[in-house]
Amino acid sequence: MKFYSFRYGPFVGLCNALLIILLSGASTLRADPKTIVAFGDSLTQGFGLPVDAGFVPQMGAWLVAQGASVRVVNAGVSGDTTAGGLARLDWTLAEPADLVIVNLGSNDMLRGLDPNLAYENLKQIMDKLEAKNMSTLLIGHLGPLNYGAGYKADYDGAFEKLAASYDTVFYPFFFKMLMASDGVTPNLQLYFPDDGMHPNAAGVQAVVDDMVAYDLSALQH
Repeated sequence: MKFYSFRYGPFVGLCNALLIILLSGASTLRADPKTIVAFGDSLTQGFGLPVDAGFVPQMGAWLVAQGASVRVVNAGVSGDTTAGGLARLDWTLAEPADLVIVNLGSNDMLRGLDPNLAYENLKQIMDKLEAKNMSTLLIGHLGPLNYGAGYKADYDGAFEKLAASYDTVFYPFFFKMLMASDGVTPNLQLYFPDDGMHPNAAGVQAVVDDMVAYDLSALQH
């Protein structure tokens, strides 16, 4: 199952319905504990946040509060690129996982690295996870306008091509709930007060609140 659109309307209703259905089966999740590996960079690791305020602890706390028996493993490394993630994937996943959240690529963009190389690295990561028969939730990112239209198109398209090529649940834009009213620029004052790149605890909570339906879908995938 793939979720592509991140607009409001019917899609939100679909996610809410899915959430209700999945949580109504919480007894199944309790009886069969799940391991989720959050594999990414500083956005996953929780850069600059208290221990309990990062992406992984907030996601784990939300799922447990809904009755799911899960263990969420923080496999985020600050500064990691898609190449770095690929290099450490095998030993990171030495033990099997029920779901791997793949959230890499933002540092490739910040360094101006070739989007095609990022695509190839992510493709190899997805190939390895598919070979291990692990369910995946792929997190997308959007490139900046100041790198030029060509770079942005290639960067944005890399995630879309991967989502279309693999049996994965796709969350199209990590920051989609943290944008200003124009939908283009991030809400810096509310969610990025420190460095303009890493969300604060409130921002992470907004991301988690929106992403959990995708997590639950991927766990049932």
